[in-house]
Amino acid sequence: MLVSGSSDTFVKRNPKAHRDFFAAEAAGLHWLGEAGAPVVRVLEYGPTHIELERLTAANPTLSAAAGFGRALARMHDGGAAGFGAPPVDSDGAPFSGQLFIGARPMSNTVHRTWGAFYAAERVLPFLRIAVDAGTVTSAEAATVESACRRIADGVFGDAEPPSRIHGDLWSGNVFWTDTGVVLIDPAAHGGHRETDLAMLALFGCPLLDEIIEEYESVRPLRDGWRERVSLHQLHPLAVHAAGHGRSYGVALHTAAAAVERL
Repeated sequence: MLVSGSSDTFVKRNPKAHRDFFAAEAAGLHWLGEAGAPVVRVLEYGPTHIELERLTAANPTLSAAAGFGRALARMHDGGAAGFGAPPVDSDGAPFSGQLFIGARPMSNTVHRTWGAFYAAERVLPFLRIAVDAGTVTSAEAATVESACRRIADGVFGDAEPPSRIHGDLWSGNVFWTDTGVVLIDPAAHGGHRETDLAMLALFGCPLLDEIIEEYESVRPLRDGWRERVSLHQLHPLAVHAAGHGRSYGVALHTAAAAVERL
């Protein structure tokens, strides 16, 4: 992907991009922002590019972390039409095109329960790619599949309604500025709010404890959420195992084994 722009704009361009790639990003940013999330502003987009406001990086601060935690809780409270539901675009219609996480296609099939959705649409499709790529062994895959059966059966509870989640909320998509955190590069969909929080933890988001504290001041988390972090990291680890090497396959298996012990 090529990047360019001016002092005020940032342009991502890819002449070979899927026709929905940048439209999905724009729809996700609109949908999250509509629920109060601090998202980067979309100036213009087309099939081969997206133009965004240019952000200036700053060091993380306690005040920015606190504001982000509260905004994230409000964003999750924005809700979604179902587990797996796509974002709603600026025209007020559900986005009907292909969704992505990074460069990989991502399902927008909606399920009635979170467990069925998460196993079938967010873990197993990427596990199969990882096995074919040789980053997950057949024995390791069996453990992941066993964990997914428990998840799909509702062992971990499906009591919460669908949240409006960023979907790819690793630390690199949390952009710290002088005026606070700005979110970029979403894979937005209806999911479980703990998945966003687990992804923040996966690659070490700065001031995460402070973010969580302020998050809970708006919307307390269910008891046992810390023990479920491995469960909610299965998705990002499966995505990374599908394209980023054997170490992520090992990490995916370790997380799945932890889920089996819950």
